[in-house]
Amino acid sequence: MSHSVYNRAVVFAFLLLVLLAGTVLTALAFEHIGGLIPCVLCLQERIPYYIGVPLMGLAVLLALVRRWPVLIGLLFVAVFLLMAADAGLSAYHAGVEWGWWAGPAGCSGNGPMESQNAQDLFAAFDEVRPAPCDTPALVIFGLSMAGWNAVAGLLYAALAFAAALAMRRKR
Repeated sequence: MSHSVYNRAVVFAFLLLVLLAGTVLTALAFEHIGGLIPCVLCLQERIPYYIGVPLMGLAVLLALVRRWPVLIGLLFVAVFLLMAADAGLSAYHAGVEWGWWAGPAGCSGNGPMESQNAQDLFAAFDEVRPAPCDTPALVIFGLSMAGWNAVAGLLYAALAFAAALAMRRKR
């Protein structure tokens, strides 16, 4: 395989690595620094990033040592599938926020307090409850974080797909 193919693989993989890591780190910063409590769907939307970042790290390393081009291509395909699934989940979540359909059971964030004694009430104060899935924590330019994640997921999926095609074409 030519050096230019590996060079392109390094660029694609590094770009995806930075974008995926940057996106999930931004979400974590909003949570831990900004104080936004994520809902159950928000947490599920992070899983593809947690998987995709190390996959792209591996792709960068393999491309740098110019080994296993088929595996590099498969890593791009895996990230394409992860990000396409994430875009779908994020679009579903945005639809829940807009009231287009109901969210999953247990995603309301605030369950009824059925406690009958003070000890249970004090224990409930220590319990962190997820935010409701149908209320956006932050809206930027008319889109919630879930909406922007759907857009990002589509863009990242397209980039990973283009990278996989670039690996396939030059063998």
